[in-house]
Amino acid sequence: MKKPLLTLALCLGAAALSYAQTNLQIQYDAGSDRGYVTTTLEGFYNDSWGSTFFFVDHDFNARGSRDQIVAPNGTYMEIARCLNFWQEGPVAPLSLHVEYNGGVYKGWTINNAFLAGLDVALHSKDNRARLNLKALYKYICYDEDDLSSQLPLQLTAVWGIDDLFGLKGLSFSGFADVWWEDHMLLSDHYGTILAQKSRVVFISEPQLWYNVGSLFGCGNLNIGGEVELSYDFGTIRGFWCRPCAGVKWVF
Repeated sequence: MKKPLLTLALCLGAAALSYAQTNLQIQYDAGSDRGYVTTTLEGFYNDSWGSTFFFVDHDFNARGSRDQIVAPNGTYMEIARCLNFWQEGPVAPLSLHVEYNGGVYKGWTINNAFLAGLDVALHSKDNRARLNLKALYKYICYDEDDLSSQLPLQLTAVWGIDDLFGLKGLSFSGFADVWWEDHMLLSDHYGTILAQKSRVVFISEPQLWYNVGSLFGCGNLNIGGEVELSYDFGTIRGFWCRPCAGVKWVF
């Protein structure tokens, strides 16, 4: 699951501080349990009432009879709306946030999740350094009677820095989510385990991108990647670090 750079723009309370963009990312996931390509199409669009953000991930890891990757194996999407009707008022950094998450993979699904809550934006005067903190009520549609959210809450931090270390075109961004969800863990670093229940999930994806295309008159092209840091994420027990590298094309 990816929550790339544009998530940051969505979280900003005032649309005037952000900009519309659509981009496509192609990244190779080098995690020890992965080793495949993921594409991400995402978009961010603002208006006088706030902003809209979406992304769709496709994991290309479906293998054919000759053990060659032949197709996507799963799709995950998020779409969110940031509502801010008071962009010029004293509480402009505060926004209302509504969101939907869900996905389907061969043999299993990521159940529908609906989120709503508050977002507060903290950023420098020139908007080059940004931090957003969110508290969201999270409702997950469970299909098993013994699973439920003991605490239906998600806490999120999103950050971004443009021109990192004074290098024009180098950006550092990312997010960290923690939420409470009853889910079953089926494997760990050593392989399959007896099913165990977990009640908390953590995931963070710091990203580093460099606008390499600006060096030769093609500002759309970026190179870089991310590192996925997670704990009890999906059906995998424990802490994981999964590096990814790739390209991003901004339309």
